[in-house]
Parts: sequence; C-alpha cells; structure tokens
Amino acid sequence: MPANLTPEYHDAEERFKRSESTDEKVSALEEMLRVIPKHKGTEKMQADLKRRLSKLRKAHQKEKSSGAQRKPFHYIEKEGIGRVVFCGPPNGGKSCFLTKLTHAEPEVADFPFTTRAPLPGMMKFEDVQIQLVDTPPIAPETLEPWLLAMVEHADIAVLVFDVTDPFLLEQTEFVLARFEERGIELSTNSRPRVVILGNKVDRNGGAENFKAWKELFEEQFLPVPFSTASEEQLSDLRKELFELLQVVRVYTKAPGAKREAEARPYVLKQGSTVVEAANAIHKDLASGFKYARIWGREKYDGQMVERDYILQDGDLLEVHAS
Repeated sequence: MPANLTPEYHDAEERFKRSESTDEKVSALEEMLRVIPKHKGTEKMQADLKRRLSKLRKAHQKEKSSGAQRKPFHYIEKEGIGRVVFCGPPNGGKSCFLTKLTHAEPEVADFPFTTRAPLPGMMKFEDVQIQLVDTPPIAPETLEPWLLAMVEHADIAVLVFDVTDPFLLEQTEFVLARFEERGIELSTNSRPRVVILGNKVDRNGGAENFKAWKELFEEQFLPVPFSTASEEQLSDLRKELFELLQVVRVYTKAPGAKREAEARPYVLKQGSTVVEAANAIHKDLASGFKYARIWGREKYDGQMVERDYILQDGDLLEVHAS
C-alpha cells in the first residue's frame, strides 16, 4: 500500500534534515509523526519515527540532566522567519552588510580576517525579522568545516566578493571549488538560495573590474554589482531577501471583530492554504473548519473561501469553525 505522504509531512521531514539542535530534531519528528497518514502502508514508518523520537528524547533528557551544555562556539540559535548567511573571501565587506542592515556591531576594518567567529543580527523587513549571520572568511588559511555546513543549512547564502581585490580571481576559484565539493549550487532556485554580490563597485576601478569578472565567470554564476554606500541598493536587498524566503504573511481577526492595528502575522510557506493557516492558529480551528473570509489583493473584501484557497502575502483571514 502506498504511503501517500502529505506536503506537511515532507515539510517536517525537510525541517528535520536541516535541524542543528536536539530540540529542533525532536520538534520536527513529533510533527512528522503527527501528520503522517495513519494506515497500513505507513505502519513501519510510524514505528521507525517512534523509535527515533524515543532515542532523541532520551538523549535530550540526558543533556538537560547533565546541566547546561556548552554549545560549539559557532552554534547560533535560529531566530526570525529565516536565516541568511553572509559569506565569502576576506575583506569582501560582509561585516559592513551586517552593520548597515541590522543593529549588530561587528568589528569592521579595511584589513582581512577581522571576523573570527559567526555573528548574528536581526534585520527588520516591514513587520517581520530576518536573521543575518556574518561569518569568517572562506580562505585557505582559515576555512573550518563548520562554516560551509552553516552555509549549507541556511535559507539563503549571500556570497560577497570585493571586486577591487587584486586576488579576486584566485578567491573566486577557491570559493567555487569549496561550494562544488559540498554540492552547493550557485542559484536562487536551490537550497540554500545563493545570491552573489560584487561589492565595492563604487570604488576606483570597481565598475570595470566587476564587468571583467562577470564576463569571466558568467557560465558559472550571475553576480550583481553592489555598493553598501547605496541606501537604495540596501533597501532593494532587504526586499529581495524577504522574497527569496518564499513565505507569506497572514493576518487574522475574530469573526465580527476589527483587525488589530499592531497584529503580528502568521508566517507560512508560499502555497499554504486557508486550512493550514487555521491549523497554525489553533488545531481546533482546522479540525472544526467550516469556511473563511478573506480580505486581500486577490479577492474582494470579506469574500468567502474554502479550505483549499491558496493564501497570498498580506491576506487578512477570518476563520469560521464549529
């Protein structure tokens, strides 16, 4: 009998694969076990999930009973609606991005290897927060295996190159080789989604260098010219990073009530349905779902929609349940 696994199961399974802590793994396995179809075809899978979950829970309990565990110095708790890792060769300007886009205060200097450990900061985009992480350089002298693992597990990786650096070609080849070894594609259609910036184009010779560099590597990736001195480009980057996360913000209100001015959105994956939003609000709303009303760009105000209606970013949702 086929398993007929649901999209919710596959989402939880993907979250498990990308989990970095025992807590996250336990949470993902619990979700997989909750949403897996319960029939004869999945009995072995259910048993395996229960076995793995039991093993992880025991390990987690052991961690807690042994007192506070020291995390590896490179471990960073995930926050916000997604994680963006800034990476690349020495002195590319990664720390400057963090300074400009968040309230973090990394050490910024015009000499290489200033960043020695990953540093997180939170970037605000409208009414949500996105975690940005500055990392040490990807260079032969400093490269640690965990750095590429952090890139691999990010939602988005922003590769930053200094187009005025005299060793730009060697740096590019080194980074490309390391990414190829890890199987990380230089594309916004893969995971992590990779954005490549040719930074410092505003400096003397920067624009010309960028053009030559782009032409040399155009068969391998498509870089974007950038200057952290441009507020317009920084603003565009904020929007692009949000869009690359491929999520939608859904706002809610109780039947007959007005929308709260400062209401925080539920953040769901693009393609999520009304009933999935109802489940995110409270599982009882999903189980007793009757219908919903939508206020948004795609429908007229208060239009009644069914459970399989695909939500759009900014929709206001009013769920009616028994």
